Amino acid sequence: MPDTPWLTILGIGEDAPEGLSRASLAALEDAEIVMGAARHLSLLPPLRADCVTWPVPFADGIETLLGYRGRRVVMLASGDPFWFGAGGSMMRHLAPGEWRTLPGVSTFSHAAGVMGWPLETTRRFGLHAAPLSRLRSALAPGVRLIVLLRDGAAVSSLSQYLVAQGWGASAISVLESLGGPNMRRSDLRADESVGGDYAHPVCAAIEVAGTGIALPLASGRPDAFFDSDGTMTKQPVRAMTLSALAPRPFEHLWDIGGGSGSIAIEWLLSDPSLSATTIEQNPARAARITANAAALGVDRLQVVEGVAPAALQGLTRPDCVFVGGGLSQALLDWIDGNLPAGTRLVANAVTLESEAVLLKAHERRGGDLLRIELARAAPLGSGRGWKASYPIVQWSVTL
Repeated sequence: MPDTPWLTILGIGEDAPEGLSRASLAALEDAEIVMGAARHLSLLPPLRADCVTWPVPFADGIETLLGYRGRRVVMLASGDPFWFGAGGSMMRHLAPGEWRTLPGVSTFSHAAGVMGWPLETTRRFGLHAAPLSRLRSALAPGVRLIVLLRDGAAVSSLSQYLVAQGWGASAISVLESLGGPNMRRSDLRADESVGGDYAHPVCAAIEVAGTGIALPLASGRPDAFFDSDGTMTKQPVRAMTLSALAPRPFEHLWDIGGGSGSIAIEWLLSDPSLSATTIEQNPARAARITANAAALGVDRLQVVEGVAPAALQGLTRPDCVFVGGGLSQALLDWIDGNLPAGTRLVANAVTLESEAVLLKAHERRGGDLLRIELARAAPLGSGRGWKASYPIVQWSVTL
């Protein structure tokens, strides 16, 4: 590990150079190479260092930066480099001890100060290169959002998305060039005609209002949130299945027999650190899973078309496995023989044949075996009666 990092990742705001700390100014004065976006370089005072403009797209500049390894290099980034910033993107290319960071004030902090909103109760999103549907799970009356946007044109797209979701009454404050002398605030409603030429860098502070349908926080979201051909784990059983899967931070799920993708999508909605792979043999259903995930704003979902266990070869190893379709003795044998001890497995059976497979597996391996029988009130003649669903047998075990 080098004694002195060769790279300084320096956060810069629109108020540079006056807003830079003494440590940041000293790093710039000592640097041999300063590399950053043209806009950032234009904010700096005259330097002895060679100034290198970071190309677009961002990834094209990484090898250039790494080529300066061993020299005194400053990499410029907006605000706090490790909060939806360029710093995090560099970490896979650097070893411990190669860098230090001198963060500036984040755009989120600037925006919260302008709006008078406490950051701890405000949702924050970086949507420079991500779809607006990432907001879907956060949209509910009274929720406050600060959203970093790609450019000024994205303000109109944001308004259109909110209107389409039923939140046209939301108040939007468009905040341009925060922290600098050209800072400007424009207040509007999402359902107003959004005009104007908004300058980069731009973000939006949103107070959600309207008649849209909020996505519940608990597992077992209503079935209507998922487009389906009827092949899906229904709401009450899904809630019990997610409880049995018990997602934990940074875990990866295999959802075998994805159907509509409801299990994998609800797994991902539990925490932003989670990831999942769903395996579905029907191409139309696989496409529907992808569409459902996009509509509900989740990523980190890999959709694999194929039949398990053959389709499981080479996939990222899971911490947890759910078998909702294609249950067979051969599949359970493959899971038992190929996945490490400690992997959690939950399997649901609805047919007598698949139920027999789980009964045998429970006898051999133990775990918890649960029979789920549900009935809903339905019209019966002039009154009401209970209409029973097919019973579900659920087996959960730790390998």
